[in-house]
Amino acid sequence: MRYTAFGATFEIETATLDVDGATLRAQLAAYERGEREAFDVSVTYPDGFTGDVMRAMAAIPYGETRTYGDLAETLDSAAVAVGQACGRNPVAIVVPCHRVVAADGLGGFSLDHPDAVAVKRRILEHEGARDDRPRQTTLPV
Repeated sequence: MRYTAFGATFEIETATLDVDGATLRAQLAAYERGEREAFDVSVTYPDGFTGDVMRAMAAIPYGETRTYGDLAETLDSAAVAVGQACGRNPVAIVVPCHRVVAADGLGGFSLDHPDAVAVKRRILEHEGARDDRPRQTTLPV
């Protein structure tokens, strides 16, 4: 299913969701209007590490972020592996991969869009997500 929001078109693989298209569209529209913070859909997660990462992403509350490293620590893995799994998320927005950020900035976003990171920023701003982590301002020697 294609859904346009935040200046981008998302391709959402509804086969992994137990919801009809009309209901999902209505929930996505309510989310974009600021009337919904979560989705009432059952997700069929893939087996293995990608499914574990998707479950961890789904547990991040609206308006909050976690780093790839945070999820990696929880899953006893590497941040790069978490980032790769985030990029395979077939149900962006519903399973909030946008809430997973790099330790030193936003990081990437699993969206086929020329300015995917700007879209990620818009979604996080929409959620009122705050990022108060200290930033490294100089390169390590």
